[in-house]
Amino acid sequence: MHPVEASGDFTQQRVPDCVSHQQAAITAKKRLMATAETHFEQSSLQSVEPLRRCEESRLESGETRMRMPGPLASWESELTSIQHSLKFVVKLKEEFVCPICNGVVLNPQQNSCGHIYCFHCLQDLLERSSPSSPVCPVDEAVITPAEVFQDNCCKREISGLQVYCTNSPSCTSVLMLNQLQEHLRSCQHEPLQCSHPGCREVLQRRHLQEHLSSSCPHRREPCTHCRQPLQLSLLQEHMQSSCPEVQVECPDGCSSKVARHKLTEHRESCSEVHTDCSYKPFGCSVQGKRGSVKKHEEVAVSHHMLMVLQSNTHLEQQVEVLQEEALLREQQIQTGSVVLTGLQKQIRPLLQQSSNHDHIVSTAQRSLSRQEDALSSVQLGVQQLSRGRAADLEELEQLRKSLDAVMQEVLAAEALRDHIASLEEKLKCHSGLLDIHVAQLNLNKQHLQELEVTSYDGRLIWKIDDFQKKKEASAREQLPCLTSTPFHTGRCGYKMAIKVYLNGDGDGRGTHLSLYVVLMPGDFDALLPWPFRQTVSLSVMDQSGSRNHQSLSFRPDPANKCFQQPAAEAEAVSNVAVGFSCFISLDTLETPGKAVFVKDDTLFVKVKVDTAGLEQL
Repeated sequence: MHPVEASGDFTQQRVPDCVSHQQAAITAKKRLMATAETHFEQSSLQSVEPLRRCEESRLESGETRMRMPGPLASWESELTSIQHSLKFVVKLKEEFVCPICNGVVLNPQQNSCGHIYCFHCLQDLLERSSPSSPVCPVDEAVITPAEVFQDNCCKREISGLQVYCTNSPSCTSVLMLNQLQEHLRSCQHEPLQCSHPGCREVLQRRHLQEHLSSSCPHRREPCTHCRQPLQLSLLQEHMQSSCPEVQVECPDGCSSKVARHKLTEHRESCSEVHTDCSYKPFGCSVQGKRGSVKKHEEVAVSHHMLMVLQSNTHLEQQVEVLQEEALLREQQIQTGSVVLTGLQKQIRPLLQQSSNHDHIVSTAQRSLSRQEDALSSVQLGVQQLSRGRAADLEELEQLRKSLDAVMQEVLAAEALRDHIASLEEKLKCHSGLLDIHVAQLNLNKQHLQELEVTSYDGRLIWKIDDFQKKKEASAREQLPCLTSTPFHTGRCGYKMAIKVYLNGDGDGRGTHLSLYVVLMPGDFDALLPWPFRQTVSLSVMDQSGSRNHQSLSFRPDPANKCFQQPAAEAEAVSNVAVGFSCFISLDTLETPGKAVFVKDDTLFVKVKVDTAGLEQL
């Protein structure tokens, strides 16, 4: 988590002691430049000033040469599209105008010739000029990427320029350039397009909400009958043609009004629906509306009874006809019996012939008996051969029994394997439950330890063991940041924690220890005054007994988001950490001198919050 820049007292306090060497170098460089000015009086002030800013920027950044820097900061990248339409309160200096795009310089990059360009303009120029070397559009000096560096001094001056809101004259706000984009996110005169699908209306932010809720023809409104949300232009058609809850008149002309989805059910009882008389199967042909048909059935009872009697008479006639047909069938059966008797007489000679054939069959059977005797003798010889192989069959039976025993053992082994698999599943289940209990126990243990060391007086001394091992892990980015247990400014006070980068963070990476404080969501944030305004002091403790502690403090900037109330959507959500990226150099920290900060591979870090004027709840 990177520190944020603050204004006021905090900005002054966050400059660490380690920068004193760089400041001395800047002072020496200024003296050399003053001497150069006495020897070269003919040089103009306009040519010396960019050079001085170039040298200061190089010394402040700690590098004499660097390659093209990273992407633009967020507010600069957002202003790229409107940088040519910006209106400054004071006329923009010529040195702040990019010679490539002729707009205000955003994320300034300085060449060895002393001219500054926008980051994205210089990047485009380098890409267009490849493979040939690009030249400066002002003095045609060759631009070498290795000699280009970010001009932080110029960047600070440009970010503090006063500009008018881009929505002027409707909006009269005047603000710093680096605050313009944040202002436009809430400016009531900013033109915005309606978010309803199909609407292309563009309105100022102050009129947009009223348009969205009441005047946009593409807004969605709930149907007054079925409460289904629909686009306003489709709502009337929905109610006229498809809404299931709208009361509609019966299509058959009755005076009733029913919900559209109940029309089918209504037709089952509607008096205006056309239907047939229920005595239609008996010959009644009356048709009409259900109401009139019912009246017809009530009035014409005698007529209907007469029709039923006529239908019964007709059925009786049909029964008589069927009986006559049954008598006719019986006569036909008798005739068939006479014919059958004649056929039996014709069959008798055939039966006599069949007896002759039986005699022939008996002769054949005797011949077959003789052949069976011969076959019996053959079978006897086969039996004698079979007795010789009886021993082989007994051995085969023994093998079969052995095979059956092996099969039984295999089945038993398979049952045992299934039982072992079941036991393994139960063991896995119990192991999972045991892991859950162990994790919960560790969590409770950690929570108990945090409760034991929790401070409620705005002070915390944090003991960091295994310093060298954790520092090496931080250098390998395996453990970049360490966070202390939370502490509070009171029983119902602010909740805070310390964050330390043992191998440095940001500008101090690899050279310094970085130390920050972070505001965390607390149980009583809703009752506390915001923003946080109490002075915070951070210290690295001297373990030699001389009390030569290394301490730095800062006063919070109320306008900085880091000191506003932390969001409470989740317990892990905290504000951005604030502190010192170059708190103390690693050489001073690890080399014993007037103070011993690391002893027995242990480091002590202290934080103290000034609770003066802070009312306890």
